[in-house]
Amino acid sequence: MTRRSLPDRLADVVGPSHVLTEPDLKSGYEVDWTGRWRGEAAVVVLPRDRDEVTAVVRVCGEAGVSLVPQGGNTGLVGGGVPCAGQVVLSLRRMDRIWDVDPVDMSVVAEAGATLASLQGSARAAGLGFGVDFAARDTATVGGMLATNAGGIHFVRHGNMRRQTIAVEAVSADASTLGRVPGLPKDNTGYDISSLLVGSEGTLGVITRAHLQLVQADPERAAALLAFAATEEAIEAVSHLRRFRHLSAIEILDDTCLEIVASHRGIAPPFPRYHTTYLLIEAAGGVGCAEAFLDELSAVTGCADSAVASESPDIARLWQWREGVPGAISALGIPHKFDVTVPIRAIGRFEDELRCEVTDVAPSARIVLFGHAGDGNLHVNVLGLAPDDDRMEEAVFRLVHTHGGSISAEHGIGIAKRRWLSLTRSRANIEAMRRIKHALDPGGLLNPGVLLP
Repeated sequence: MTRRSLPDRLADVVGPSHVLTEPDLKSGYEVDWTGRWRGEAAVVVLPRDRDEVTAVVRVCGEAGVSLVPQGGNTGLVGGGVPCAGQVVLSLRRMDRIWDVDPVDMSVVAEAGATLASLQGSARAAGLGFGVDFAARDTATVGGMLATNAGGIHFVRHGNMRRQTIAVEAVSADASTLGRVPGLPKDNTGYDISSLLVGSEGTLGVITRAHLQLVQADPERAAALLAFAATEEAIEAVSHLRRFRHLSAIEILDDTCLEIVASHRGIAPPFPRYHTTYLLIEAAGGVGCAEAFLDELSAVTGCADSAVASESPDIARLWQWREGVPGAISALGIPHKFDVTVPIRAIGRFEDELRCEVTDVAPSARIVLFGHAGDGNLHVNVLGLAPDDDRMEEAVFRLVHTHGGSISAEHGIGIAKRRWLSLTRSRANIEAMRRIKHALDPGGLLNPGVLLP
């Protein structure tokens, strides 16, 4: 009897139309959002539910072919890219959302549901979701959990782990881990859900999640503040973090506004460019906007400002932040660094970073922005070849000297494995290896990701 091919066996599980083998059909699944990390998939398979995921994992295990779980593919570190002919297990078809519970303030969502659809379901119930970022139309629940995404509202609501009640996943031996829906209080041993969050698809394929929702805020207001120096902006951050209605506080350098204005063909918000900007949003009950104005009046060192309290005007201010990634990509393939440093160190880190980049690559261009309320900076360097990793060494070691982390919310992927020891001790890395081996002894799930 002729042995059936892997694509044929997978087609028996998900149907022939959901098994992609042609190069032009696979191509979008073989490169990450930055364009730096790419590979070749043996096949791309798109299951419809947990049972099909289980069957796919079983088939791959029997065939001895490793697989790469993939969500919206908006990652920046190559964590969802097939590097050595693996099967790409795309969860995009698993996009159902149900059990929006206004009493428990929770929702159950499949791994392929986008952030935007999750937010829409929450709004329809008069609620909100605590995590938000610009890739909301593409990023999926499973990917956000796998990388423990944070986003613009971390300063108020925290990251995905904070929103998680329970996670369901398929393990490497095709068994089901976790229980969805779960319970907010369930103190019965090891927290498997928390372990899966941030595991980058190396311990299990996340299939569903039970997530906490938040109260919807009837009033919003935003402000864009300009400063002559980053240190002055950080002084303002220190003051504004105490404001009880604060929901976001973003930092941008002057290049951010320049490239967004050019890319979108819009006029800059102020008559001249400044060194550093803060984009602040407040949200709360009636009177929040007025209280926000009072709070802003106490900020010192501000060279110019624009304030908005109506939705269209707020959106116009946010375009200066949300338009940055697209404007960067239009200029070339960037080297992206998602790092964290203590808030008080941001100014010194920026000064030293610019010196380091100039020393390594004098003609390179820096675009710096991020979440000032938690010290998470997105460092973008343009003008280097995609495979030139000199900047990684310089940036990550500088982060280390400031007591920071080489990854804040996008994970380690394949891009940062070499430098994991700058953030994690040898004992911690070995413990992670033992956990990986216990749950995936054959290395079936996302091999080569996270662990050096």
